[in-house]
Amino acid sequence: MTQEPIIKTPIPAKNNKGTMLVLSLLFDFIGMVSYFVPVFAEVTDLFWAPISGILLVVMFKGTAGKLAGVFGFIEELLPFVDVIPTFTITWFYTYVIRGGKGQE
Repeated sequence: MTQEPIIKTPIPAKNNKGTMLVLSLLFDFIGMVSYFVPVFAEVTDLFWAPISGILLVVMFKGTAGKLAGVFGFIEELLPFVDVIPTFTITWFYTYVIRGGKGQE
């Protein structure tokens, strides 16, 4: 009794470009929510700043993610600059300008 060879086809890499865009828009919205509650705006930014920095580094690999993480952290700590959509800008740079290279 002979066994037939099992042929495994490689699983194509997932294209998570759309998912990353949705997450980027969501996290940018969370960063801007502090404007809806003016009294607690800067206090909530103290908690959101390190979280957003870490999320940027984890979501976007390589140098772009690290730079975006540092920029996002500083941007969230500074008053009145929360309107900068750091996640979306990083997504645009990563997937439109660079074509997703380095995100595999």
